[in-house]
Amino acid sequence: MTVDPFAKGGLHQAEAILKAHGVDAYFRSMAARTGDSHAVIDGRKVMLAGSNDYLGLSTHPAVIEAAVNAARRLGTSAGGSRALSGTLDLHGELEERIAAFLGQEAAVVTTTGFQANLALSALLGRSDIAFLDARVHASLLEAARLGWGRVRRYRHLDTAHLRELLAAAPDDAGRLVVTDGMFSMDGDVADLRALRDAADDFGAKLIVDAAHDMGVLGNRGAGLAEHCEVEDGLDLITATFSKAFASIGGVLAGPAGNVHYLRSNARSILFSAALPPASAAAALAALTVVETEPERRTRTLDLAEGLHNGLRTLGFDTRPSTTPIVPVRFADLAAGGAFWAALFRAGVFTNLVAAPAIPGGGAMLRLTLTANHDETHLATVLEAFDTAGRRLGVPRGPDLPPVRLTRGDGRRAGRR
Repeated sequence: MTVDPFAKGGLHQAEAILKAHGVDAYFRSMAARTGDSHAVIDGRKVMLAGSNDYLGLSTHPAVIEAAVNAARRLGTSAGGSRALSGTLDLHGELEERIAAFLGQEAAVVTTTGFQANLALSALLGRSDIAFLDARVHASLLEAARLGWGRVRRYRHLDTAHLRELLAAAPDDAGRLVVTDGMFSMDGDVADLRALRDAADDFGAKLIVDAAHDMGVLGNRGAGLAEHCEVEDGLDLITATFSKAFASIGGVLAGPAGNVHYLRSNARSILFSAALPPASAAAALAALTVVETEPERRTRTLDLAEGLHNGLRTLGFDTRPSTTPIVPVRFADLAAGGAFWAALFRAGVFTNLVAAPAIPGGGAMLRLTLTANHDETHLATVLEAFDTAGRRLGVPRGPDLPPVRLTRGDGRRAGRR
């Protein structure tokens, strides 16, 4: 029997299930966006309560102006790959400044964050092994699969299991330990100090994806590595400008030799058109705002703490997150979809997540509030959850104490 390569499971099946229940949660088009984190969808103004624009910089006047001026001065495209005709002064300036910001010797900018992580495939020869946290971002898993080496997955945040896998590796194997810093779905964070110790004990390199924590955590906003005080103990940091930095593009930063190797050998860098001028300029302007307006980071964290604790008071369990990513889980996609639809009718747009983005089945609403929100917006979200929960009879979580988020902004960091 002939097998149809297009007839496999995936998001399209989740869409079909949801639409059978009258829910249309994916690929929704926005006709307009406003500076207060609202958007117009189907002619209605709704609050965006699931954006990765953590600091609200995508509508910051200085960021917009920088992008517009760069496009006027340099055009809409770099016109080639970085190795040939596509490198701009903007790229060099961005690399120098982002490396210093992250406390690293050097950096190379890529066209997307996904491509930055795909570059890691160039590190994996036939005798090498990549040890990945079980819940790393899809781009890190794809990078490991693209390389010539083997892939081992350690249980999520389980350093003891990682040590077991490292100990079982052949003596002649190159070892790469790869993790997210802030995990994009559940909002929990890696123990970078424990991972560094494990990597050192077994002669491994440690690579951390700071996509979601860069700009959000740390006293300067330099991410989880700064918060854990291990900036000088990492072999590579990868990140993207598409979250807190309100642009597009990726970066790899670390010791100069490591960065230069990937700059010269990674196919996702060598064979891709360079980051467009407007995107590079926007990321540079966003970096300036991150450095000069720390109150944005504080407001994002304060609102996140209020959202966590407000939902917990209503009986919703937001564990294991200790960050601005606020997850609320449901037993199945139909239940999650019904809740998503109720919130949308109330004017609150959230992210409905299902397989393959989350393991183990079920569904999840992933919420975030940005620095462009305020206490009134927070109250609106909590009221919508309370109303929907009463009507739908959503199972409530256990009684949970208040939480203090992982911060690194000069205030006490805590976990529940």
